[in-house]
Amino acid sequence: MKTEKNNLNNGEQKVAKTIKKKTGVVVSDKMDKTRTIKISGIRQHPKYGKTYAVSQKIKAHDEQNAYKLGDEVEIVETSPISKDKAWKIVRKLG
Repeated sequence: MKTEKNNLNNGEQKVAKTIKKKTGVVVSDKMDKTRTIKISGIRQHPKYGKTYAVSQKIKAHDEQNAYKLGDEVEIVETSPISKDKAWKIVRKLG
């Protein structure tokens, strides 16, 4: 991840935030302008070495209600849109 530092007039440094992107599958499209995205991955236990599946469900904003159940999508983090939504769908993959 890349961060940039800029010198300001008063001597403070401003750090640019990195853009967080994730890919996942739409598992719910029942809400208006909101989709639930499931992000799956595999982790390995640090001590025992066993691999196990982990998943996370994230609510993402979909302004046109364009993405449907089963679509693989890319999402990016945004400023909070509502209590549960801080991600926005960017595009459909595949």
